[in-house]
Amino acid sequence: MKFLALLSSILLTFSLLAADFNPAGTWQGVMIRKGTKMKDASLIHFDFENNDGFITGYSREEIYDSEFYSIKKINGDITDGQLDLRQIAETKSNKSSRTTWCRVSASLNYDPATGYLTGQYIATDCRNVIGDFILYRADFELDQGDDPLNSQIWFEQFVKDYADGLNAPEIRKIERDNFVFEPIFFDYDKFEIREEHNTFLDGMIKIVKGHSDLRVKVTGHTDSDGSDQYNDTLSYNRAQAITEYFVKRGLDADRLEIEFKGERSPVDTNNNPQGKQRNRRVDFEFI
Repeated sequence: MKFLALLSSILLTFSLLAADFNPAGTWQGVMIRKGTKMKDASLIHFDFENNDGFITGYSREEIYDSEFYSIKKINGDITDGQLDLRQIAETKSNKSSRTTWCRVSASLNYDPATGYLTGQYIATDCRNVIGDFILYRADFELDQGDDPLNSQIWFEQFVKDYADGLNAPEIRKIERDNFVFEPIFFDYDKFEIREEHNTFLDGMIKIVKGHSDLRVKVTGHTDSDGSDQYNDTLSYNRAQAITEYFVKRGLDADRLEIEFKGERSPVDTNNNPQGKQRNRRVDFEFI
């Protein structure tokens, strides 16, 4: 299938890029303390500078839905794609009497297929504090002011996206830009989805879930056998079967639009079985 071939090509490209990973820039994400859930994580931002493998910069940790934060100076190094970093001094903070800002060290690895920079941290000045970082590239500069970055509006959506298995935003854009539509074919006089198409459909679901402004038009078609009225109904049922598949796998119904054309838009001849098979299909487009 074209989709699987394209996916394999993209993954191969990503794997070749892994060794050349450069963390320079701003990253944001979460630090999840061991024993807690992602929704209870602290928010974390890093601003990395890379000087021939020696890493310097700052981190900013925030408690969600509060004004509390801690800014720390960091350093580290990157070798063979692994980023080792340390928070070495707190430069600014705001906290309650019950808040403790621990300095941590961490070893992080970048996955070019998902776009996430992940790894485990351990506190260097607090006892028994360990956990995990999950980070992705951000499109803003780290602010050392008193207000929360981005008003923290990204956090809840990030938790949901990660739970849904979505890749980081920069990878989602690549996936969307390289996505190639394929028709879904049906057996004669049927509207059941063939199992062979599931991988392609699941890939499209991930693309749409990863872009809040994206919707899909699903258009059903038939061959020329049967009356116009019958084929209109059959083409509708084929499109409806696809939308039901999407909804069952978590795609909101309001992100789908159905169109059905019966036998009126063939892509091949209806004079032989091969052409008729190509006409018994559902097509897609992003809207």
